[in-house]
Amino acid sequence: MSAPELPLSAPLNVGFDYTRSVGPVLGRFVDALRERRVEGVRGSDGRVHVPPLEYDPVTAEALSEFVPVASEGEIVSWSWIAEPVDGQPLSRPFAWALIRLDGADTSILHAVDAGTPSNVHTGQRVRIRWADETVGHIRDIAYFVPADGPDTEATEAPPPVAEREEGAPVSVVITPIHLRYEHSASPEESRYLRGLAEGKLIGQRCPSCEKVYIPPRGACPTDGVPTIDEVELPDTGIVTTFCIVNVPFLGQKIKPPYVAAYILLDGADIAFLHLVLGCDAADVRMGMRVRAAWKPRDEWWTSLENIGHFEPTGEPDAPYESFAHHL
Repeated sequence: MSAPELPLSAPLNVGFDYTRSVGPVLGRFVDALRERRVEGVRGSDGRVHVPPLEYDPVTAEALSEFVPVASEGEIVSWSWIAEPVDGQPLSRPFAWALIRLDGADTSILHAVDAGTPSNVHTGQRVRIRWADETVGHIRDIAYFVPADGPDTEATEAPPPVAEREEGAPVSVVITPIHLRYEHSASPEESRYLRGLAEGKLIGQRCPSCEKVYIPPRGACPTDGVPTIDEVELPDTGIVTTFCIVNVPFLGQKIKPPYVAAYILLDGADIAFLHLVLGCDAADVRMGMRVRAAWKPRDEWWTSLENIGHFEPTGEPDAPYESFAHHL
């Protein structure tokens, strides 16, 4: 008897470049950083906030009195990072610290390059190590170093920069956001994914209500019983509902307009999301018959990406009554 196949597992990276406008207060702050200066803003109670606040925490009024502060200060509290992860200010062990710069009354969170935990302590004097290339971003402060210690080299690449005229004020900042983790598929999902690597679409049928689910769930969400019976489905189906994408966005692989649609495969009782191409976006409609357009066999792997898109078959549309209960 052969050993059961292990569930599939793979690293997963979900990410995008978060883009935001900075406004007049944070805009002035990052503009100063680009010039290797630090500015805070004074509140109604006289306290100087660094980073600057746009609105007074006491009165909620807009703040506009900017105050220059020093590039040196002291550690208020800290935590040691023995194993840095991608995207952090340093790739070697460092300390996250709340640092109160001279002239400020609040603390800024940033990295301290201290070498070992024994070289960092509360009350320690530290100073800014500026990035080799400043662009108008919080990462123009590469990290902090002990005030009485030797300087270190900043080797991290500068963050992405929004397009602007040379010397123009910073109005937009871009911050890459990434979530990286190891994803393990269930045994049922693993069989579905291994089927895709062979050009098969495998779902599972509930023994009680006989609904067919693809991708398989492992259990029927209606009856709560295991879905053991596997069903190989054809690569044809119908569009149940759809959206025409007209707005471009960062990282977009297809030029708008194009259609993202829910496809109900023949024999299935649940639709899944995919692209519909091969016709004008305006011609896509509910009930349209479509067929999978598979990528070349040498590009197949354990992924639904093996199907590049769905495209019209040219057959008559399915009547609304045949799929209305799936919406």
